[in-house]
Amino acid sequence: MSLLVSPHGSSELKPLLLDGIALARERKHAQSLAKVRVSSRERGDIIMLGIGGFTPLDGFMSHADWRGVCDDMRTASGLFWPIPITLSADLATADAIAVGQEVALLDPDDGECLATLLVTEKYGIDKQHECNCVFKTTDPKHPGVKMVMDQPAVNLAGSIKVLSQGGFPEKYGALFMTPAQTRALFTSLGWSRIAAFQTRNPMHRSHEYLAKIGIEVCDGVLVHSLLGALKPGDIPAEVRTEAIAALAERYFVKSTIVQAGYPLDMRYAGPREALLHALFRQNYGCSHLIVGRDHAGVGSYYGPFDSHHIFDHIPDGALQTQALKIDVAFWCYRCGGMASGRTCPHDDADRLQVSGTQLRKWLSEGDPVPPEFSRPEVLEILRKYYAGLAASKQAEVKRAGHSAH
Repeated sequence: MSLLVSPHGSSELKPLLLDGIALARERKHAQSLAKVRVSSRERGDIIMLGIGGFTPLDGFMSHADWRGVCDDMRTASGLFWPIPITLSADLATADAIAVGQEVALLDPDDGECLATLLVTEKYGIDKQHECNCVFKTTDPKHPGVKMVMDQPAVNLAGSIKVLSQGGFPEKYGALFMTPAQTRALFTSLGWSRIAAFQTRNPMHRSHEYLAKIGIEVCDGVLVHSLLGALKPGDIPAEVRTEAIAALAERYFVKSTIVQAGYPLDMRYAGPREALLHALFRQNYGCSHLIVGRDHAGVGSYYGPFDSHHIFDHIPDGALQTQALKIDVAFWCYRCGGMASGRTCPHDDADRLQVSGTQLRKWLSEGDPVPPEFSRPEVLEILRKYYAGLAASKQAEVKRAGHSAH
């Protein structure tokens, strides 16, 4: 019997990805169906449904599910779920689809058929209501709000059959792990208490400190990198994962850390997204989620510890995966090491805290970065990436100059 936490709302994982004869048959069937091209965010959700990351959902949410998740973080059946998982189509496309009809869902980039959907309902939503509930704002500058407001007008609900993993295994190799694979790996390592460390950034000394706290109280840590779309200016997944691998190799005990990636886009929903992160980490087999300062936040839309507090306000038993709440981490010159707001008594003047904007400026301009902030092996990889960006920009300016003449 497994010692890992159970999948969310189920005794076993429920991956919707077909294989073998069933996959070949459904792919052939999909060729004859009406086509709906999905968004990047929806593609990530489809792949997560396919690999069992969104167990126990069987597809895209109905209007009653959408309303319940927005208002009470519960689907119509009472399942705890913090963010709506929906799929939308423009009016003309939706009008041409009948309830009870099957449609093929196509990749937004290459048009590959990702899944088939049996449409059980078509409905419009109050987008402002969703944004107020999920993001606590309707400000169009918030990237998550923009994502929802830009969605087409009609949501299509229904169960799906997933036909593809969207190229993630081919692009990321062993880094892209399904919940079944992480569970099997944790079991083979003899782990039962696993802390997930969510990241969309390279890991600097503060992140290393958080992960090592996780290792102190659990059997090991899963450094779980987002592989889907980010906002402009964020570091791409391949650079990030190379930097994390360099850090893990030199500064962590080998048997305490696993690096893997998952296929979602960021929603930047702060506290609600922290809950979603804990929920699907439960499906990956993690007993804990490390929740630091402004988890899944963006700008100043959320308080620094809103993502800590939200875990205190969900119903008992809503999630098995627990939040490992850690205060803001930094290097303290007076303490002579890494510390957090809970362990360090000194003032800001003694602490090294670097914003992402400041770091990007240093790296892009080739300025030195304090070694107390980031390991040299990580900085070397990031400098190479920023030097490549600068070279590309210069070449672009040069080309623009030539074409102007």
